[in-house]
This record gives sequence, structure tokens and C-alpha cells, in this order.
Amino acid sequence: MDSKDNCRNELRIAIRQLTNRGLYSPSRWAAEQLLGIEQDPAKFTPSHTRFQRGSSSIRRRFKTHDPTSTPSPSVSFVSTPMPEEDDDVVDSDFYLLAKSYFDCKEFRRAAHVLRDQVGRKAVFLRCYALYLAGEKRKEEEIIELEGPLGKSNVVNCELVSLERELSTLRKRGVLDPFGMYLYGLVLKDKGNENLARAILVESVNSYPWNWNAWLALQSLCTTVDMLNSLNLNNHWMKDFFLAKAYEELRMHKESLDKYEQLQKTFSFSSYIQSRMANVQYHLREFEQVEVIFEELLRNDPYRIEDMDMFSNVLYAKEAFSSLSYLAHNVFLTDKYRPQSCCIIGNYYSSKGQHEKSVLYFRRALKLDKNYLSAWTLMGHEYVEMQNTAAAVDAYRRAVDINPCDYRAWYGLGQAYEMMVMPHYALYYFKKSVFLQPNDPRLWIAMAHCYESDHLRMFEEAIKCYKRAANRQDTEAIAINRLAKLYDQQGQHAEAAFYYKKDLDRMEADEREGPNLVDALMFLAKYYRAQKRFEEAEIYCTRLLDYTGPEKETAKSLLRSMKMAQSGFPSMDVEHFPPHGSHS
Repeated sequence: MDSKDNCRNELRIAIRQLTNRGLYSPSRWAAEQLLGIEQDPAKFTPSHTRFQRGSSSIRRRFKTHDPTSTPSPSVSFVSTPMPEEDDDVVDSDFYLLAKSYFDCKEFRRAAHVLRDQVGRKAVFLRCYALYLAGEKRKEEEIIELEGPLGKSNVVNCELVSLERELSTLRKRGVLDPFGMYLYGLVLKDKGNENLARAILVESVNSYPWNWNAWLALQSLCTTVDMLNSLNLNNHWMKDFFLAKAYEELRMHKESLDKYEQLQKTFSFSSYIQSRMANVQYHLREFEQVEVIFEELLRNDPYRIEDMDMFSNVLYAKEAFSSLSYLAHNVFLTDKYRPQSCCIIGNYYSSKGQHEKSVLYFRRALKLDKNYLSAWTLMGHEYVEMQNTAAAVDAYRRAVDINPCDYRAWYGLGQAYEMMVMPHYALYYFKKSVFLQPNDPRLWIAMAHCYESDHLRMFEEAIKCYKRAANRQDTEAIAINRLAKLYDQQGQHAEAAFYYKKDLDRMEADEREGPNLVDALMFLAKYYRAQKRFEEAEIYCTRLLDYTGPEKETAKSLLRSMKMAQSGFPSMDVEHFPPHGSHS
């Protein structure tokens, strides 16, 4: 039996086991990966593989590996036996009744029914039901005390008793991998992160198919050292975990390599495709991201998960008609999802209707107050509305949820810059570029802060603009600013170098405007001062096509050059300072 068949069989069993325990999110994830494994055409009719057709063009464009190949033979995966079910509990009328209450979200009723049951499966469902009941009550108390978006110190009231019971069961050696997962969640919520990591590692090593356990473990690995210290079995699920962990640690190349390796087996996994799109989004490879999401929507037109990221790409590319279509589609599919609200909020932002945009971001947060994108995007809208106090509050809530969100740190820098507090702004801009060093906008923002009248740290500004220029600054803002800064500093040779680069860029993009005139004017004067008359004449001739004062300046420069070449001194044009002098 090949590795693909092994993965299929393991996932089929895991889906049933996870569903039977009320772990619906990892069950759904496992089912998606099951259909992500390419079927053998000899064994299945076309109707069985129609769900998989849509992803082929993505693989053709962005994959270099053979999609039908199996994982590298040099990697040996540990065979983890599937746990046996408790037959006495499976057939228990008590368990069936409790599970029906659980599915109806009557968690305390479910726990009460199982109060005397001792099977491992029943113990897990009872404890899990109590945990979810405590979470539900916590959310209700937060709303009662602070409102749906308020901060609160309310905790899950079941954590103490659950920790005591689960700890006892573990010491007795009767806690199964699902119970270990729940114990890890309880410890994580109580702030005991070191023990939580150890317990979750024990859980995933014993039962590697519970994706929620891997996600909980990943959230506790905030540094590369923590990740490398984990003693994990070499099961194929470990690669999914590492890819996600690398992604969160901003190790983009390593993450993409892992996802491409996984695509050898899970060729049609929409999860892998969406995560690769997320990595490429952070690398600002928007064209590839757009192609992937368009293909995902063709394959799964009612998909909402991750589509808010797609809306961010469309917004950044100013593809407003596509953004409008996406917003309309998610509104009809499920308008009361946080992702849908964020997409609609982006749509209204693109229309300049910032108040309505804020309304939808707030709606997203009422549905999930820890939804990171909504806090960050709402902060952006408040900046547009000049409401800096509200913007700062929104951005701070975002970094509380995820300290690695570079957009929120960048937003804080913008807000403090608006409040004319450049030292604070600089602190936050530095945070953002540390987290996302490949984004030229962040370097430009920091350079602009260094340039401000309060700081006037021009050398530092030049360093930042150079960083931005080397990082695909598509709008060429950094090159233009470098030219002007060097000119102001009297470093005219360097200024000429960057004005020439800026001019070449504008010509390639067929752009007109004042920057083009400034570049031509500077280069004409610079080459005139350097007595490189032929080059100066080229730029002067181009300036003659304009009708403003630059035309008269060009004529004067041409006259002065003719006189200089004839051996007569010229006094009718402003002499350009030679390299090394100061204006």
C-alpha cells in the first residue's frame, strides 16, 4: 500500500473519531485533506474526482514538482496506530443522548448525562462540554460587563476544576490523546505555557490527526528555538504543523518549501493552496495570490474562509469591480461571518464610505472579538477619518491579539505621526519593519519620519529609502526621495544617479508629471556644470517640449552651453554647484 492510500485510510478513520467526540473543526479539516489527495483515475470514475479538477491550473503555474509523486523516499514516517474505540461507550445510550445535547449546544446537559460514565470517550466529551459551557458563559459575562468589544478579565469558570480532574487522570495513566489535547487547552488558558506545550506534544505524538491540537501547539511556539525544542514524531501531519509554524514565524521560504512538499501527496488540497497564497501575500506577490484565490472560488464558489485576504489583495491592486463582485457574493452566501463583514468593510472603504466600513468591521468583531484583521482594518479606517484616538485603540487591540501583526504596528506609527509624536511613531515603524522587512512601504514611512522637521535625521532617512528601493518599490517613491535628499545634502553625483534611475523608471512606465520635469531639469543642470554638454543638451531638448518656466530655463541652458563651447563666459543662467560643494 503506497503512502497516499495510507493517508486516505488514516484520515477516513480520524474523521469518524473526531466527529464522534464533537471535534468538528479538525474533522472538517481532515475531510478536506482527504479529498485533497489525488485519486487514481483507474479506480474512480470522473464523477468521483470532479471536486479536484479546479486546482490543476494552480499547480501548473506555481508548482515545479510532479503532482502525482509521493513524499521523498529519504523521509521515513512513523506509523502511528489508530486508537481503538470504547465499545461499551459507543453503544451506550447515555453517550448517544449526551452527544445529541452536545450537538444542540446544550453543553451542561450533555455533561450532566455523562456524570457517572467512566469510559475514556465519555470522560472526554463530558470535560469538553464543561469547557465549552465555561467559554460560552465567559463570552456572556464580557458582553454584560463591557459590551461586545470591551476588554475584560473574565475567565472560564470551569478551568480550575477541569485542570484538577485532567491532571489526576493523567497521573493515573487513563487520559487518552483527546483528553491530553483538552488538558493542554486548559493549561494554555491558565497561562502555564511550558506544561501546556509538553502535554500537547504528548497528545499529537499519540494521536497526530487532531489538527486543533497542532494549532494549539503552534500558538505556543513564538520563537524558532521553542519550535526546534519540540520532540515530535516524524508523522506526515508534522509537515503540516511545521509549514504553519514557519508561516507564523515569518520564515516564508521554509514555509513555501514545506507546502510544496505536501502538495506531492495532497495535490488538490484547498487548505494548502490558501496557505501558500497567504505566504505569497506577505511576500507581496499579489499576482500569484489573485490567481490562486480565483481558482479556489471557481472550484468552491461558496467558500468564505480566507476570502478576506483576497479582498485585501483586490483592494491593494485597486481591482474595485472584482472586490464589489466578491462582496456581493459573500453577502448572499453568509453575511454574518467575520470574513464576510471584513470583505464588505473593504468594499465600502474602497468607495470612500469610511463610516459604513467601520460599521461592518465592528460587526465582524461582535461575531468574533478576537478577529485580528477586523481590528487592524478598522484602525486604518479611523486613520482615514482623522480619529487618531480610536485608531490607536483598534491597533493596540490587534497587537494584543497577535504581537506579530506588522500592519497594526505600522498603523500605530501612522497614528502617532499624525499626532506629531515622531519618536513614538519611529518606535512603532521599527517594530513593523522588523516583522515585515520586505515591504517597501514600511521603510518609506520610517524614512519620512526621520525626515520630519522634529527629527531631521537625513542620513538615517537615506538608509531607509535605500532599503525600500531594493525591495520592489513599485511606485518608485524611494528613488525619487533619495534623489531629492542627496540634492539637498549637496551630494549632486549621488542625486544625479537616483534622478537618472527615477527617469528611466518613469519612461518605462510611460508616466508624466512634475517628477519627470524635476528629473530632466536636475540632470540638464548637473551635466551642464560637469561640462558634459552633449548629455545636458539631450535633457534640455526634452524640456523644450513643455510650456512652463522649465522651457525658458532649458533655452537659457542651451544658450550658455553654446557660449561656453565658443569660449565666452555665460552669466545668464544659474550655475549648478559642482560635486562636493554645498548649496
